Amino acid sequence: MTATASLETGGYLDAGGISTHYHDAGQGNPVLMLHGSGPGVSAWANWRHAIPALARSARVVALDLVGFGHTERPADVHYSLRTWTDHAWRFLDALGLEKVSVVGNSLGGRIAMQMAEDDQARLDRLVLMGSPGVGMTPTEGLDALRGYEPSLEAMGNLLRNYFAVDKSMITDDLVRIRYEASAAPGAHEAYRTMFFHPDHAGGRLGITEDQVRAITVPTLLIHGREDRVVPVDVSWNMLHLLPEADLHVFSRCGHWTQIERADEFNRVVADFLGLTGNA
Repeated sequence: MTATASLETGGYLDAGGISTHYHDAGQGNPVLMLHGSGPGVSAWANWRHAIPALARSARVVALDLVGFGHTERPADVHYSLRTWTDHAWRFLDALGLEKVSVVGNSLGGRIAMQMAEDDQARLDRLVLMGSPGVGMTPTEGLDALRGYEPSLEAMGNLLRNYFAVDKSMITDDLVRIRYEASAAPGAHEAYRTMFFHPDHAGGRLGITEDQVRAITVPTLLIHGREDRVVPVDVSWNMLHLLPEADLHVFSRCGHWTQIERADEFNRVVADFLGLTGNA
């Protein structure tokens, strides 16, 4: 078995009583990567280009958050920002990681900010990529994500119309993989529960200006200029509120900077995190 195949397959551990699927690569200062919330998403789907690159000079860990990917979907779970944040903390505890840098994509970025509100002493640096924040309002792209019903055609339309500027990168194989993941047993039911069930709080991800100003962890905001899910204006707002923040905007790029501009994304993140060997 090759190292790449082993990394892609991942493994499992118990994180706060939840059987959690994750990837673990490299050695050095630990970096936690948190995926977004699109249908069919997983740690590997989000970070398949970034994990091997950053793992050249860091220990990179990435979990499938509860309700996503191959992680367990307990029948009694209450999906919320608090649930996902607690799951991330328990995951780090299970690995024995006391202090990490966090790279969060979209929902993952909002979780990273909640982790900062919980315990900034355990965080070295934050990278918030296409993350919701102050000034976030409903968008056509977000509505399309939440309105998705599993089919190959629907997945193809979603990825081509709302995720990437260069539609040629959305291959039939990529569409099939994401569709199959979105239609796996229990996956769509969990997705609908997260964002539409009145007893769950997956859609309540707002943050106040005061909460943002209190985050003193050095932060890098990354955004695609043509992002149709989370507008780039959100990162501009956050730049003015975060005490220690830089902003990198990729032109001709949508909500998938880590895929659409993978090599540049990896270099920018590695430089911000102080990693070597990733240029």
